[in-house]
Amino acid sequence: MSRRTAREHAFTLLFQLDFSEAEEIKEKTELYFKENELIGDSDHLFILLEIEGVLKHKQEIDTIIENISKGWALYRMPKVDLSILRLATYEILFSDEVPDSVAINEAVELAKKFSGDESPAFINGILGKVAEKSY
Repeated sequence: MSRRTAREHAFTLLFQLDFSEAEEIKEKTELYFKENELIGDSDHLFILLEIEGVLKHKQEIDTIIENISKGWALYRMPKVDLSILRLATYEILFSDEVPDSVAINEAVELAKKFSGDESPAFINGILGKVAEKSY
């Protein structure tokens, strides 16, 4: 499986978990992998590390996104866009595995595939500021 596909799984799971209570996360994650049994071990590990990283730093990530996106409270953002932003912000700020430009590009591609017409530009603008540490 390509890293892009694994990242898409991470985004999908992260999006689903956004509708879950904290105590349901482990069970929902296990169920996701059971339903997607073709995910190999290395991709499984990558996805888990991405999810765990976002959840560990979620409060800080959300504060950064909200500070950058002036006039856009998080609760007003589409959940798809917010999940994409959280994942890419985690990769930019907390992961040494992914270059910033790759994290931004992958996020824009996810937005093109899963979100509205204006979302890719919005996400690109927010993540550009995250990468510049302009928050």
